[in-house]
Amino acid sequence: MSKKFRFGYQAFAPDSAAQWRDNARKAEDLGYATLSLADHYIGAGAASEAASHPPQTVAAVPAMMAAADATSSIKIGCRVFCCDYHQPLVLLSEMATIDLLSDGRLEAGFGAGWIKSEYEAMGLEMDRPGVRIERMVEYVEFARSFFAGEELNYVGQHVNVTNTTGMGSPQPEGPAIMIGGGSPRVLRLAGKHSDIVSINFDNSDGKIGEHGISSGTASGTADKLGWVKEGAGDRFDDLEIEIGAYFTVVTDHQGPTLEAMAPAMGMTPEALGQHPHALIGSVDYICETLQERRDTFGISYVTVGSNALDDFAPVVAALAGT
Repeated sequence: MSKKFRFGYQAFAPDSAAQWRDNARKAEDLGYATLSLADHYIGAGAASEAASHPPQTVAAVPAMMAAADATSSIKIGCRVFCCDYHQPLVLLSEMATIDLLSDGRLEAGFGAGWIKSEYEAMGLEMDRPGVRIERMVEYVEFARSFFAGEELNYVGQHVNVTNTTGMGSPQPEGPAIMIGGGSPRVLRLAGKHSDIVSINFDNSDGKIGEHGISSGTASGTADKLGWVKEGAGDRFDDLEIEIGAYFTVVTDHQGPTLEAMAPAMGMTPEALGQHPHALIGSVDYICETLQERRDTFGISYVTVGSNALDDFAPVVAALAGT
């Protein structure tokens, strides 16, 4: 049985505190299930240009708490925290505090990190992928114990926290844990360890570009779901599959819009129209497409960017909870 649709709104750079609060309330009022940020720290400059990544001008943790304080029901998350940027006990304490002060509205996301120029700008060593992925898994294992309020004696290769106790969670089962990524190993481990699998590009290039975007085609997404299934085994049907609809344009002029956008992504208009990370067309077309993709891929949780908050709202109204 297909899971019911949920929709997320991901924001990057508010112009003011008032805009941030207003957009959080608007997302809640429009029926979005979650409000999230990304965990990035580089503003405008050479590092963000090298990554082809939008600058992020607010830090995730305080922005999440501000959004939680401005709202009453929407889930608050991060797609996803880069484990390399945070000491594990500090990060989990911050996440659990948001969970507590929002009355149990945290959605906990973890990732292995991927933007090479951001590591360089921050003066951090970027370990090989296997090490970063192992570190992420230890953070997730540690998070389960922390959110359960257990005595903590976790001694791993990357996480070492002893002689203390986790904060617990207002949520009876603890916050849902999301793992995001696009490589075989990350997605197999996401299938094994997470509640929500965020299907992303293969970002092994360390930047946004044609390599990553081309990995997100329909056939590439099918491969990724196969890796998730390999890791999940019998628990696959319990997982929620999420995807970022990074290229979302609600328009009655689908053809010209596809023709204008496709060359910059190294794709034909037809390929872009079928890309699982793209939703380009009328409200009715997008609703039909999402239902088809849920049937094909099992994707029921879709996140759009701040530029689509208002235009995508009719889709949320039509499909959320169905």
